[in-house]
Amino acid sequence: MKPVKVGICGLGTVGGGTFNVLKRNAEEIARRAGRGIEVAQIATRHPNPKCDTGATSVTADVLDVVNNPEIDIVVELIGGYTLAKELVLQAIENGKHVVTANKALIAVHGNEIFAKAREKGVIVAFEASVAGGIPVIKAIREGLAGNRINWLAGIINGTGNFILTEMREKGRTFEDVLKEAQELGYAEADPTFDVEGIDAAHKLTILASIAFGIPLQFDKAYTEGIARLTTADVNYAEALGYRIKHLGVARRTDSGIELRVHPTLIPADRLIANVNGVMNAVMVNGDAVGSTLYYGAGAGMEPTASAVVADLVDVARALTTDPNNRVPHLAFQPDSLSDHPILPISACESAYYLRIQAKDHPGVLAQVATILSERGINIESIMQKEAEVQDGLVPVILVTHRVVEQRIDDAIAALEALEDVVGQVVRIRVEQLN
Repeated sequence: MKPVKVGICGLGTVGGGTFNVLKRNAEEIARRAGRGIEVAQIATRHPNPKCDTGATSVTADVLDVVNNPEIDIVVELIGGYTLAKELVLQAIENGKHVVTANKALIAVHGNEIFAKAREKGVIVAFEASVAGGIPVIKAIREGLAGNRINWLAGIINGTGNFILTEMREKGRTFEDVLKEAQELGYAEADPTFDVEGIDAAHKLTILASIAFGIPLQFDKAYTEGIARLTTADVNYAEALGYRIKHLGVARRTDSGIELRVHPTLIPADRLIANVNGVMNAVMVNGDAVGSTLYYGAGAGMEPTASAVVADLVDVARALTTDPNNRVPHLAFQPDSLSDHPILPISACESAYYLRIQAKDHPGVLAQVATILSERGINIESIMQKEAEVQDGLVPVILVTHRVVEQRIDDAIAALEALEDVVGQVVRIRVEQLN
């Protein structure tokens, strides 16, 4: 059978890995796909010394690949929004299938891209856009198709997980670990997307859409970063039996979908709480299967290339199928997507860790308890660190039961107004994931 011709746009880390895996495992891939998959052209402005492109045609213009009549599948690995969107839409217009690892592109422009792909009868595959080499999109979209997904939660940014692991295991400060993460290449010179939760929110938006059958709505995702976390909070959490992870959470409720990324206390005995370093993990809870966990490398040259090549195999298998009988891009049929709303963070429900700097006076705990009780907030555990009194201030740490966030907002405002409370109350959400 005639081999499938692939054009790779971008020969950086992932592009180079994709080229090498296709070349190294060509025979195995052909056995799986039912035909050969050959790289016919590459677009790159900078040669990758880790790739021996040999006689493969190389151009500096991505549109040369997109407009090449020999190319069946365009692989977009340049990242970003602008040029990536242009080349993907042009490839679709030209009747070419697309494989991409670009989570920002899918999260922000995916609705438009998928609509165009349906119009032209082509596939847009994006397994590599979430959690690197972990096949979590395929697992939710196909493996769990018989389930009503209740919730999912994931450590889906390796940089943030590396920072929190170092803070917990070695007592280091956020700033210190971030500097090392940049030196090791885990974090960019501008680490905003990683440490402020934007990268994770892109991925969570995609997972939630596939899990719940809703349109992509990145602009409604709540994001909170880890830059303000202290080693003290990491240690207090540990003493309470929890670990802090930068978690993406999507949950279906009767009133809407929770879509949020933030630091989260997780019980230390949960498997996902023990995912350390730059590794990723996603928990998915379905009504039939219960809770499942997907773990592995969330980034890197060949782990991400593994997902790109898997998409290429899927597309190669589907080339001759009726477009109406292919797996839908967002798991549900396009005319069956739900308009279930995304909830604002104030309407989301969670338990909470609160750290209060209080004056070492009698009666402070009673005032705190009264404020919480008046707002229907129950306390699960409380810890007053008398041994850590400094400048007449004592840390008071407590964990609440689950409650709507608006009540916690009101309680924190009342607590900070107390004469015996100094500074801002630290608030971190708590998820049991059981």
